Amino acid sequence: MGRRAKNKQAPPESLDSKTWTSKKQLGKRKADADNEGQDDGKPSPRPTKRVKDLNGKGKGKEKASTKEKPQKTSKKKKAPEHADEDGSEGWEDVEDDEELQAHSRPMFNESDEEEPGAFVGGLDDLESDEGEENDEYLEGEAQEFDFGSDDEEEEVQVAPTKSKKSKQAERPKKIIPTQSDQSSSDSDEEEEYERVTMKNMAARSQKLEARAVAEAELDIAEAQAAAEEDDDDVDMDAEEDANGDMNIEPFRLPTAEEREKEKASGGPDVHLVQRRMRECVRVLAKFSKRAEKGRARSEYIDQLVADIASYYGYNEFLAEKLFLLFPVNEAIEFFEANEVPRPVTIRTNTLKTRRRDLAQGLVNRGVNLEPIGKWTNVGLQVFESNVPIGATPEYLAGHYMLQAASSFLPVIALSPEPNERVLDMASAPGGKTTHMAALMQNTGVVFANDANKARTKSLTANVHRLGCKNVIVCSYDGREFPKVMGGFDRVLLDAPCSGTGVISKDPSVKINKSERDFTLLSHLQKQLILCAIDSVSPESKTGGYLVYSTCSVTVEENEAVVDYALRKRPNVKLVDTGLQFGREGFTSYRGKTFNPSVHLTRRFYPHVHNMDGFYVAKFKVEKRSKTLPKADAEESEPVIVDDAFKADVPEETPKFQGFDESEDAPYLEEAKRKRMKAKGLRPPPRSKAAAKLAEEKA
Repeated sequence: MGRRAKNKQAPPESLDSKTWTSKKQLGKRKADADNEGQDDGKPSPRPTKRVKDLNGKGKGKEKASTKEKPQKTSKKKKAPEHADEDGSEGWEDVEDDEELQAHSRPMFNESDEEEPGAFVGGLDDLESDEGEENDEYLEGEAQEFDFGSDDEEEEVQVAPTKSKKSKQAERPKKIIPTQSDQSSSDSDEEEEYERVTMKNMAARSQKLEARAVAEAELDIAEAQAAAEEDDDDVDMDAEEDANGDMNIEPFRLPTAEEREKEKASGGPDVHLVQRRMRECVRVLAKFSKRAEKGRARSEYIDQLVADIASYYGYNEFLAEKLFLLFPVNEAIEFFEANEVPRPVTIRTNTLKTRRRDLAQGLVNRGVNLEPIGKWTNVGLQVFESNVPIGATPEYLAGHYMLQAASSFLPVIALSPEPNERVLDMASAPGGKTTHMAALMQNTGVVFANDANKARTKSLTANVHRLGCKNVIVCSYDGREFPKVMGGFDRVLLDAPCSGTGVISKDPSVKINKSERDFTLLSHLQKQLILCAIDSVSPESKTGGYLVYSTCSVTVEENEAVVDYALRKRPNVKLVDTGLQFGREGFTSYRGKTFNPSVHLTRRFYPHVHNMDGFYVAKFKVEKRSKTLPKADAEESEPVIVDDAFKADVPEETPKFQGFDESEDAPYLEEAKRKRMKAKGLRPPPRSKAAAKLAEEKA
């Protein structure tokens, strides 16, 4: 049975019997003259437009030539009774003008084709299909805008915009040779984020050097301005608490009893320690004006040292020893720098590759790096790496060595030349040894010695990996080396030390060092440096140099050892290290005065040069003089003698004829008898002369 029979639906009426009327009289596309032409059966001179979407989403871009308000109608909606042959159902005459657009847009909120515009027309135009007025815009009460309720409203969450970010938001400080590194300016941020390539590497290096010089000058100017500025007008005692309220309670230095109570109770609060350290530094800067009455400067220093030890985790002995090396403000910077790791640096192995080729290969693997500085042509500083920097194919092939920037300095100062005999007295794990072999271009011979036999395994592995063919590995105590082998052109002694310059790598140094450790290490270093001097050949035509270095910043391990070597070996002298940066060594320290030439040595600090604390000294070994220098006869003044004195002196003074062994024999025999009796031995009988001497004494 068909669908119509089942539903009992009447057959459809003829399409030509009735004309179809639209739902609404929404407007006219053309003037009345055009409509009359359509009534006569003549085709419209304008092509018909087919509405694609009956829901009102069609775009109407053509505007009517005449704008008239739509006429009101009270007719009810009728079902379509007429449709054209093409199935358009008579919509070709429907006009899509501004009134239709204005009416249809607010009805369909999902349309995002164009921005909604204002409604054109009156309220009568908002009539519903059944002839009733559409009060959609008039429903509900009018809203009142409260412009004072912004605080109660929730904050609008703004969607984050997509922006290109660098691989590393905050880059590590660069190793610069003059002053402590500062953060880059905002104008150079784009250059910082730019990817490093071989084309822009040289230009960026020059910009970094120029920036470092400019920042150094700026730091000096700021320091001078800060020194000249008078801080008395600023109330430093008033500071804000966590709620933003001002704390006007002045700073008061705790007494010894209060400090003991703090220790017994488990220590003070961290924020209290920070404030107390800051106030102590401020008072010590201008002690005469800011100190409390009746309090000595030593009390403030003791309190500051105790707070540093508590805050940074040092024992008080080491905290005081390191604190006394610097001015008060700089000491705080030094302790802060020890809490920050040093930048990762690598050394190019010039035996297998060039720095340019190595940098290009690592950049292609996603490593962000730059040259360290102009003081070395083989170093690269790594900022960020997508791959393990110690397991790349280039590393396994021996193209570079993971090495701290401070370890470059002793080899640069020694500057070995090809075809020389060089000794590295404490060489493990081989960074300096392989560096010297590369500078010597695999010629000559390098003796890599280390007292610890277990460490020679890593030394041998690095020597083979980097392709050093002129290295001989041995294991002797450095104090015995002059007896084992000597006659070297150059000797490098990187002496074992306390490690106070590498606290950022080994924080255990903070608590496991005592005064006894520094005494023993200083004694060992003095023995090693004398043996190293004796191992150098003073007759070397190309060398005759010794470089002494430590990774410590204490005076007992550096200047004191160098001064001891100068006193014990008069045939050596200090020469310039050849390093263009670094601070001069101390010529006097806490009442101790050293040789004036000690200022030729160089010190390096973490907070100044952004590298591990280090010390480098270079000696020149000369031939020993067998005869003492004679005084010039011209410089000696004649001695004036009175005539009365000349009369008492005999004209001819008898000359010394030497010792008579026969006279001394009984005395020597008697002394020998006494020594034998003291040892419990039976002495032999006395001779005649000894017996006669014994009788005379009796």
